[in-house]
Amino acid sequence: MAEVLRKIKQTEREAARQLSAAKDDANKIVSDARKKSTEIVNKSADDSVSNTQATLDEARSKASKAAEKVISEGSTAVDLIKTTAEKNQSKAVDHLLKTMSSL
Repeated sequence: MAEVLRKIKQTEREAARQLSAAKDDANKIVSDARKKSTEIVNKSADDSVSNTQATLDEARSKASKAAEKVISEGSTAVDLIKTTAEKNQSKAVDHLLKTMSSL
């Protein structure tokens, strides 16, 4: 009977040791999962910032190219108006002189 009780106690100690080891393993798994999730969140945040910066840089580049095109087109239009005005300047002066002399 003493031998049976001793084996029961030994089995209980072994079960308690296994339970403690299982709890330790579970705590380690939870800790590792939290650490990994934090790393994933931080990497995602960094990637988000990088992607946002890239999108902004691309938008700025496109806006700059569009602005350069508008400036170029505007400059061409101004040059055309200036050339046309210079060509018509003598006609305008003649017309103005005729109009003034007929008064």
